Formats: sequence, structure tokens, C-alpha cells
Amino acid sequence: MPLTDLNRPLGQDKPARVNRPWGRWLATAAAGLVGTVLLGLLLVVALRRDPDGGEPMAVASIEKHAAPPVAVSAGPDPGTNPGPRGPASAAQLESNAGVTVYRPDSDAPGAIVITVPDDAGPIKLAPAPDDRLVERTRYGLLPKTAPDGATPAQIYARPLGPAPATKPAGRVALIVGGLGISQSGTSDAITRLPPQVSLAFAPYGTELERTVQRARGEGHEVLLQLPMEPFDYPDNDPGPHTLLTGPKSSDNLDKLHWSLGRFTGYVGIINFLGGRLTADEGALSPILRDLAGRGLLVVDDGSSARSQLAPAASRAQIPALRIDRTIDTVARADAIDKELANLEAMARDQGIVVAAASALPVSIERIAQWAQSLEAKKIAIVPVSAARGFRNPKSTGSLGPGSRPAGSLPTGSPR
Repeated sequence: MPLTDLNRPLGQDKPARVNRPWGRWLATAAAGLVGTVLLGLLLVVALRRDPDGGEPMAVASIEKHAAPPVAVSAGPDPGTNPGPRGPASAAQLESNAGVTVYRPDSDAPGAIVITVPDDAGPIKLAPAPDDRLVERTRYGLLPKTAPDGATPAQIYARPLGPAPATKPAGRVALIVGGLGISQSGTSDAITRLPPQVSLAFAPYGTELERTVQRARGEGHEVLLQLPMEPFDYPDNDPGPHTLLTGPKSSDNLDKLHWSLGRFTGYVGIINFLGGRLTADEGALSPILRDLAGRGLLVVDDGSSARSQLAPAASRAQIPALRIDRTIDTVARADAIDKELANLEAMARDQGIVVAAASALPVSIERIAQWAQSLEAKKIAIVPVSAARGFRNPKSTGSLGPGSRPAGSLPTGSPR
């Protein structure tokens, strides 16, 4: 009996499924094709590494044209106003000037090297320490004259720079001392005073080498202040390692070397106090004999009328100077201004005057203010190392035969 639709078991009349493997093959092939395409794109990106990939690009052709011929003129056209023309090369300049120039890598035995400052920038001092100018001791690096005759007074000095357009009516060499102990006072002196002002550092204080090199980096040449015995010692004590007279003078060389080794780059020494020592030539002689081979300038601070420091140094073949005036003996602004005006008059009269001041805040402030007015007055400040070169044998400070001691003033002049 045939089954009706209602009696036929559900799902039992479906046709048997036929196994068709080509479907799996098609799916596998499609997946492989997609993978191949992705792998190819990755390889292109990795191997090409185009830095401009994705950026708009344009191609421009560059054509080379021959340079137009330049007409050579036999001479300037009187109808034209050509601009300034220079030599085609350094060699042409030397040939036109008739000067033979030896470069640093050329063989020029015994040649004198002249350093010409760059007008466009600040004057730079020679680096310190210079290996030729130091000897190593237990107290550090002490100055000495180099085997070729170069001296610290020459190498570490501040260059004068280009000559001024008009001759100065007078020059002032100014030393500001007492630096290295007070950090604020030292910093003010370095930054506020004109770089032509020479700075004198006491052998005390911390980080002296770094501070001195900062001062030199700002263009100031520097000196070392040597503590020396005053008449009222020890009530008035300059400090440790003071150079003394009498039986204790046998230790002076050891004390001298301690002070000399405190920093490098100074052009010379200047006494700090020392009325008794500088009046005792017997006590001075061993000190000056030691200094004679060190190539230093010796400056007498002018504080004692009985001082033999400058003339004794001159006899020992040491370049020496004596301070003409100390401008802040009275540490008031009006008194300092008056002394600075006196310096201008002395500079006009003598050609050059050598002065000293302490690193007091009022002194630094008045000197800085005064220096701004000097250009209009045709007064120039020069480093103390240059002062001897401007000395006139007829003026104060001459060290010539038969003259009075360096820097001394006529009898009755204020000190």
C-alpha cells in the first residue's frame, strides 16, 4: 500500500548526497591566490623602500647651458662706478703686498708668528695652561719661561687689538684686585668691568682655576696677588703663606711656590700689603731670583712709599711697574668719581697712568659707569701688560737709567 504524504517518514525520502571534491579544491585555490597577492605586496614594500611612496611625484628635465663668455676689460670704465674688488686669491694678495706668508705647516725656522685679532669679534686670550710655560711641582703647575724664550707675560697677555681710528688723548691701565674670595664680588667684576681691565686674584678661595679661566674667557688678563708682610704684622695679617722678613724668611720660597701653583694663566704678580717686606731688599732678593726665570711681570701696588719692589725687580731683569694711584682708598661714590677724573687728567698729561682698585661693589659700579664715558673723551683703557710699552722716559714710571722708581709720583703728589 503506497504511503501517503502524511504517513511517509520525515527526511527518509531525500536523495543521497553525491561526493563532489572540486568544491574544496576551488576554495583552497582562492585562499592560496589571496595569500600570494598579499605576500607579493609585502615583498615589494620591503625591497623597494621608496621614501616617497604614496607622495605626489613630478619629473622635471634639467638642461645644461654653456656659461656666457665674460668680457675682460683692460681697465675700469670711467663712466661706471664699480663696487669694491678684491684679489682673486690669498696668494695674489700676498704677491701684491710683497709679503711672504709662512703657514703653520710650512718650514720657517726662527719665524715670528703674529696673531691679528678679528675685527668682527671679541679679542680672545691664549688658552692656559700652555705646556711650554709650566713646570709640574708638588704645589701644582708653576709658571716658567719656555725653551724658545716665550714667557707667560707675553703669551697670556690680552692683545691690544686693532689700532683706534684716532689716537687716544691718554690711556689708563687699571687693575682691580681682591678677587677669588667673594663669589658675588668676583662675578660682578668679571661681567661688569670692561675686558681691558686687568683682574688680580688672591691665592685663596675655592675653584680658583675655574674662576680665573672664566675671567680670561671674558677677555680679562689676570695677575696673582702675593701676600707679603706689612709693618703691623701679625695684627694686620694678609693670610696664610704670607712672605715674611727676618728668621722666618727662609720659608719664603716654599710659600711663594704654594701661591704660584694656585692657578694658571696669569701674566704677573702684584703684592698684597707687604710694606715691611718690600722695603727689605735682602728679603726680596731670593724671591726675585726665583721669579726672574718664570717670565712674569712684577707690579708694585704703590701702597708703601718705602717699597723697593719695582726697582729691585728691574735690576733683576724682570719687567716691572708701580701703581700711580689707588682710586678707592675712600670707598664712597663721590670720592671714587673724583679719583677717576684725576686719572683722566694724568693720562692726558703723561700719556698713560697705571691705577688700582679693590673689588668693592661701589668701586665696580663707579668704574663700569665711568668706562662708558671714555670713548667720547678719547681716553682708552689698556691692559696692564701693555702699560710698559706706552711709558715715556720723561713721564712717571720710567725705569730708564737715572730716573725715579717706576710709577713714582713727584714729591708732594697725593698717594
